[in-house]
Amino acid sequence: MTRRFLPAAALLILAGCSQPAAPDTPATVQVADATCRPTLNGRDVTACYVTLTASRDDRLVSIGAPLAGTAQVHEMKTEGGMMTMAELKDGLPLPAGQLVQLKPGGDHLMLMGLKQPLIAGEQVSITLTFEHAQPLGIRALVAQPPMPGARASH
Repeated sequence: MTRRFLPAAALLILAGCSQPAAPDTPATVQVADATCRPTLNGRDVTACYVTLTASRDDRLVSIGAPLAGTAQVHEMKTEGGMMTMAELKDGLPLPAGQLVQLKPGGDHLMLMGLKQPLIAGEQVSITLTFEHAQPLGIRALVAQPPMPGARASH
């Protein structure tokens, strides 16, 4: 009797293994350290920085900010000794599980045509739109971000 039971149990176990996998869990993106620079007198543009971590491969495809006429995802790079800045028309790749830091001197969010100055201590509402994850509404603190290479003080 035991000999007949073992092959039947093995078949049931194998059948269970061949069941289709559960649908993929929804894509999510974690956001940290959202900061926008205060605006200089008479200027209507600023840069914002944030750290993003996607649960699966995704892409930040656009941003919106009610306080800005235009909001874009920008990259900075050096070509021929000149630093250039341009919109990432295809968005910003977010590899699964990797921290993607938008920071001074690198990729960043650009707010243009601001309707009012940004003053240190205030907050700015920004909506991040992704290829897979649901859009996220975030609040970025208006503050001077640490400069690249600057060491934190104790």
